[in-house]
Amino acid sequence: MGPVRGLKKRQKVEKKHDENGSASGSPEKEEPVDWWDEFSKRTTGLQHSPSKGLDDFEAVFKISRKTFGYICSLVKDDMVARSAHLVFANGKQMSLYDKVAVALRRLGSGESLVTIGDSLGLNHSTVSQVTWRFVESMEEKALQHLQWPSTEAEIMAIKSKFEKVQGLPNCCGIVDATHITMCLPLSEPFSNVWLDHEKKHSMVLQAIVDPDMRFRDIVTGWPGKMKDWSVFESSDFYKLCVKGERLNGKKLNLHEGSEIGEYIIGDSGYPLLPYLVVPYEGKQLPEPKAEFNRRLFATRMVAQSALARLKNMWKIIQG
Repeated sequence: MGPVRGLKKRQKVEKKHDENGSASGSPEKEEPVDWWDEFSKRTTGLQHSPSKGLDDFEAVFKISRKTFGYICSLVKDDMVARSAHLVFANGKQMSLYDKVAVALRRLGSGESLVTIGDSLGLNHSTVSQVTWRFVESMEEKALQHLQWPSTEAEIMAIKSKFEKVQGLPNCCGIVDATHITMCLPLSEPFSNVWLDHEKKHSMVLQAIVDPDMRFRDIVTGWPGKMKDWSVFESSDFYKLCVKGERLNGKKLNLHEGSEIGEYIIGDSGYPLLPYLVVPYEGKQLPEPKAEFNRRLFATRMVAQSALARLKNMWKIIQG
């Protein structure tokens, strides 16, 4: 087989960017300390000592340097190929680390394009381009981190952890939804569709979460006016359950010959289904039902905590 077309040219481009301080491609390799010193001086005007550098880094980006290096390795090819021409106001070419750092700063702080640009010596349009290209690359390259468990060992580990939380057996996840605030003009056609119960423009984010607060399935983009159940019913997860292709594992034998299949849990906004367990309705419930509701509520807090952490970490989605 002959050489791949463009390989030598691509290798030269990558070598050039490596010399400019870009990642070498190893997920475990951390960024050079001098890069962070220069970047932090742009944001704070202060040069930090190496001993404090790690704390300063995590305070800005809310992730470890190891995770930052891994993210850079995921998006390297896309960011280098599609934004090679981007520079700072002083004409200095942006390295891979610069681009990822700018995108994470924008997404994590929620500050305006102008504010980010002014603080880092960048045109606001450059901040916008870098951020969107980063998001598009992560959507494609990081999908393996958003998957339903694919092995028996993995799903058994999830069930075991859920049972240790509040004693719910054979539970595989928690479904919950939150609203992502949108800045939408009232003059926008069909803007009323996006008005939620609080009369704010928003879109719905539905997530199915495991006991470690990892997102295993998401649905987003539906208008804030839609009910949680309607969003769930429109999801591929629901359709797979209906077809018997999801939550179709081994049933668990309980006392007196009864058994329970795999299921996820939700709040009263969802209906009771063979694979979806919700609280008992009504007041003055008998103690067994009231106790069940308490356990269900306590387990559901895992999903609520995961969604709260998501919004706190990525402030761009708070409006």
